[in-house]
Parts: sequence; structure tokens; C-alpha cells
Amino acid sequence: MRVGDICVRRVVTVERRTSIRDAIMLMRDQHVGDVVVTEPHPSGEAPVGILTDRDIVLELLARDVDLDAVTCGDVMSCELATVDAEDEFLDAIQAMQSRAVRRLPVLGHNGELAGMLSLDDLVAALSEAIGGLWPVVRRQQRVEKQRRPD
Repeated sequence: MRVGDICVRRVVTVERRTSIRDAIMLMRDQHVGDVVVTEPHPSGEAPVGILTDRDIVLELLARDVDLDAVTCGDVMSCELATVDAEDEFLDAIQAMQSRAVRRLPVLGHNGELAGMLSLDDLVAALSEAIGGLWPVVRRQQRVEKQRRPD
């Protein structure tokens, strides 16, 4: 299963200079837990950082930082872990494990932002795949029972 097949393609983005208040309102309005900070790229937008709801709470609110005094570029996580849309989902799981993150921006062929993959997306895809295996098991059991009647 490729990352590009299970990621969310509509990503909420902001620029470095976007105010934290604007980012918070955008996250609220779009019902997302993060925004990707991007810069222009020849093929679209390139991710340069990520700002999560957790960053806002732990780095700003818990420290009583004046939200009007900082921008997304001031607070974003810069050491961005990413995956390519063509990567297999196991590569994404490994990246999440090694970097201790729950979200990965997904890059297109030319390094542009192509989507966002979350831990929830992976759990949903794996659950669906595993759920599809149960009918195979049940059918195999019925066939076996027919071949070897008691």
C-alpha cells in the first residue's frame, strides 16, 4: 500500500510570517490538528516546517507567551520528517517510529507538498485491510469443512 493512496491530499498550509492567532483560527475552522508551513516551490509549495496543536499548547500557552508576539515561523518544528507519495506504508510507519511523530507531510515527485499522512490514516487503512482478510479465513474454513466432513 503506497503512502499516496492513503494520505489526505487537502493540506492546510500557512506561511512563516502567519501569526499564531491566525494559525489557531485556521486550525479550528478547518478542524485539523496541524498546519504545514510552506514556501514557494517550482511545482507548488514545499514544506519547511509544521505547527501542531501540541506545539501551541506546550510551547506557547504553557509558557504564557504573548501570542501576538510570535509567528508560525518562530514556533514551527523545523526538523521535518517527510515521506514520498510513492513510499510504502511500512516506510511511513518506520519514519514515524524513528522520529516519534504522528504526522508526516507527503512529498510529490518534485519535492512539492502532495498530502499529509497521520497515524490515524495508517490505522484506518490497516484496519480496512485486516478486515478484508476475515472473509478469506471464514471461506477457507467452510471449504475445508466440506472437504473433510466429520
